[in-house]
Amino acid sequence: MPKDEPTPVDLDNLIAAEFDYIAQTAIQANEDRARVSSFYLIAVGSLVAALFGTQFFDPNFFTPTINLTFSGLFILLTLLGTSTILQLARLRTAWHESALAMNQLKDYMMSQNESLIKAFRWKTGTLPDKFKANSVSYYQAVEVALISGLTLSAAAYFVQQAFFSIGVLHWIISVLIGIFTFFLQMFIYKRTL
Repeated sequence: MPKDEPTPVDLDNLIAAEFDYIAQTAIQANEDRARVSSFYLIAVGSLVAALFGTQFFDPNFFTPTINLTFSGLFILLTLLGTSTILQLARLRTAWHESALAMNQLKDYMMSQNESLIKAFRWKTGTLPDKFKANSVSYYQAVEVALISGLTLSAAAYFVQQAFFSIGVLHWIISVLIGIFTFFLQMFIYKRTL
């Protein structure tokens, strides 16, 4: 009985297919990043539109129960913001892993053919860090963290309005909660990377 010999592998086609797959995963991570942040912006925008719509039609609509309901909705949006921050960090990590994989293939190809060294601008040593303060991913995280700060600040305002007559101290508390939330979410983003 003849022994089955393994089918010869065409390395060029295999490397090209792998590179194409990795490039597609990087593209998908970028597309998902845009979808994630867009979904969050639409959710926040819808609630804010509902809030302003009710306020314009009946200014006496804001009973303590309604204030607590809006507070709960804004807390929910803040939690969605935190989830969005985590997703943005994970998608940045996925893109970075894809870029590392592409660079590993390029490093191999350059080791096999030194004339390719000048062909590639991005190499493993020049790949941007996962956390890069002037990347699109970072700016999207800043945008979500700012909105999350505003939503938790609004939640604090509505809780206070349900139980107290609003004064300057209540505004200060709401603003401080918003600022704290922004920095906490940015810390979560950086830490998750």
